[in-house]
Amino acid sequence: MTTEHSGGGDVSKSLELLWGMQERPTRGPKPGLTLEQIVEAAVAVADAEGLAALSMRRVAAELGVGTMSLYRYVPGKAELLDLMLDHVAGPVDDEVEPLGWRDALQRVAHGVWELCVDHPWYPMVDQVRPLLGPNNVAGMDHILAQLKPTGLGDKELVMMVAVVEGFVVAIARAHVNARDAEKRTGITEEEFWAVQEPVLIKMMATGKYPTFTTLDDDTFTFSFEDVLEFGLRAILDGLEAYVTR
Repeated sequence: MTTEHSGGGDVSKSLELLWGMQERPTRGPKPGLTLEQIVEAAVAVADAEGLAALSMRRVAAELGVGTMSLYRYVPGKAELLDLMLDHVAGPVDDEVEPLGWRDALQRVAHGVWELCVDHPWYPMVDQVRPLLGPNNVAGMDHILAQLKPTGLGDKELVMMVAVVEGFVVAIARAHVNARDAEKRTGITEEEFWAVQEPVLIKMMATGKYPTFTTLDDDTFTFSFEDVLEFGLRAILDGLEAYVTR
């Protein structure tokens, strides 16, 4: 699977588009679209068909226009992806009442999880070089304000957010991949494990794996949501001990 990257196009152009700093043409025909319409159409395509199906041609078809007309608004797919990432992050709800730092991080975690589940292409994008658009900056500004009362340094606050978000995106990526595995392979989860069962039973009978053979029958019945809640609780407990010290 090809990995898409944020910031993979003309970074300066992406930033201009994200922050509304691009120059508007003074000549030529009146624009028939808006940048917002293009981004929303691109998100709809990616949500329904995945990033592999995303192209300027496909987005144009979604909008019922010619492909070349899109290039009046955005240089290409890479810059469009930058806009999509900030768009789905959504605006911050300024009306939300202040929370304690732990509750605030928990809300961030669940928000990121919902984002990844609603837009399954999102956790598949490599954002090691993120472009900071207005929605993402507003979101970071909001959570940092909630974390400030801990008294930790700014670097520590940002790393707290990075730890939580990184964990959630990783689990969400595994969840999305597992959800798509049956569609991709044509083999159900039950069929996949049924094929392995005879071999595993035979290997357990050798006595080489004494701990494994004593595991409870329901040991592996947890879901990715269970892993999310277990890991998040452990991370927040650890951060709470750190903040207390």
